[in-house]
Amino acid sequence: MAEKSNKRTIKGVVVSDKMDKTIVVKAERLVKHPVFHKYVRRHVKYKAHDEQNQCRIGDTVIIIESRPISRDKRWRMLEVLEKAK
Repeated sequence: MAEKSNKRTIKGVVVSDKMDKTIVVKAERLVKHPVFHKYVRRHVKYKAHDEQNQCRIGDTVIIIESRPISRDKRWRMLEVLEKAK
């Protein structure tokens, strides 16, 4: 990984690995509420390509933007940061 990439990377937790070579990653972020000025958790789920089927539910992973792989998959799994216990 010597070259700098302009592609977005997101850190998240694997919530599903039931599909072949596909994982569903849930990414959370904190957003400040416009009226009450408290931070609220928002999440979004991404389908990501996992070529070796190495991820399991509960793993923390980094996904990176890629070309469209299927109708819903536009992300690839880059690395596993932490394995589930």
